[in-house]
Amino acid sequence: MVSESGATASGGRGMRTFYVVWSGQLVSLVGTNLTGFALAIFVFQETGSATQLAGILLASQLPQLLFTPIAGALVDRWDRRLAMILADAGAGLGTLAMALLLAVDSLQIWHLYIILSVSGIFQSFQWPAYGAATTLLVPKEDYTRAAGLVQLAEALGQVFAPAIAGLLLVVGGLTLVITIDVISFLFAITTLLIVRFPAPEQSAEGKQAEGSLLSEAKFGFTYIRRRPGLFMLLWYFAALNLVFGFMGVVIFPLILGFADAQAMGNVFSIGAIGMVIGSIVMSAWKGPQHLVRGLIVAVIALGTGLVLIGLRPNIIWVTIAAFLGFLSIPFGNGFSQAIWQRKVDPDVQGRVFAVRRTIAQGTGPLALIAAGPLVDRVFEPALAPGGSLAGTVGDLIGTGAGRGAAFFMILMGLASIAISIAAYSYPRLRNLESELPDAIDPEEVAAAGGTSSAEGTEVVLPGGAVPHPGDGAGPFD
Repeated sequence: MVSESGATASGGRGMRTFYVVWSGQLVSLVGTNLTGFALAIFVFQETGSATQLAGILLASQLPQLLFTPIAGALVDRWDRRLAMILADAGAGLGTLAMALLLAVDSLQIWHLYIILSVSGIFQSFQWPAYGAATTLLVPKEDYTRAAGLVQLAEALGQVFAPAIAGLLLVVGGLTLVITIDVISFLFAITTLLIVRFPAPEQSAEGKQAEGSLLSEAKFGFTYIRRRPGLFMLLWYFAALNLVFGFMGVVIFPLILGFADAQAMGNVFSIGAIGMVIGSIVMSAWKGPQHLVRGLIVAVIALGTGLVLIGLRPNIIWVTIAAFLGFLSIPFGNGFSQAIWQRKVDPDVQGRVFAVRRTIAQGTGPLALIAAGPLVDRVFEPALAPGGSLAGTVGDLIGTGAGRGAAFFMILMGLASIAISIAAYSYPRLRNLESELPDAIDPEEVAAAGGTSSAEGTEVVLPGGAVPHPGDGAGPFD
């Protein structure tokens, strides 16, 4: 066993390494968001087509989702630091290719489909490697704080990138934006080159899972399936992301039905500020005693915010509701991440986290595809003056442009609340933290430099089974 003082010292070194890596990922996220915002403007100006814009988004998301299980298996075979370097380098080369095509005035829309698809495959390594490495670097009691910092980096990118990108587009055009993004990738890679990650000791689960790359990729799903509480948590988020996936489309006609584009931009920015504040609180807080309960409360708070957004066509009302709703997202993601890090053996987290993301986020594109027809052909006509719901729902929330989308938003909020209540009523999820013991203590692994002799925990679950186990994307993983 490792002494308490040894674990503490190693925990301090691990946290310092985490902060170095986090700073690089923060800069990289800002650069990525700069390019994403600028490319959206470029595509729409070049084509005038929202369909082309959705196609570019799908080209980036779908290859990443499909390849993530394979990436997760490779992450568990490799040094997680090298996997993150590969992810940043691959995505950076894609961005560099765009910069070179722009420099010779040859960038076409079809180039973006190819470049973003390939970059998405490289990016599929990023999240499972980052999450699994954090488990080894951060003391267990600080998991929620680390998750809060990760959420903070994402929120800061969403808050500042649009304003910075707008200024850069005026000063130097798309070429300047993409050049800065390339520099941000180089900074992230540099931070990874100057640190080292401890290697996890192989657990009993990890030894049993050895085999071909395909079998190791499938192992992540098997691991989760044999732990009913985690399995329910996974499908809970998949259901939530199907519901919340509609939001990225619905919010536009909802707000533009009574306000202009500038007001809509203000709603997005203030909502993102809510995420920043929530992330700061998370980064300074060790989390509640009962993480599952905190997660459910956070999702219900977001659902309530969506209901409030749809109730009144008033920009101040909508802005306040968006702020309060988005404030809860870092808490939900932070509590979820802490649960997964505690309950999954560190040496298989790459595979497990990859499957987790693929399934949880895989429902988002379905919502993205269905949202437009539902709004245009079902909800908006029903809440138009004289529509089928004008004399009922319309008496409560109003009729006219955007009110059908508003009713859709209210239904999304109510659905997320109902899903949360139903999920919490399932005992295996509600009692997950007490029924499923923590996996290998990451403090011991880090303190021993990855040479802990602790074996993986084999758990007997209720019923006697012996296991061998968040744009179009939704907000939760």
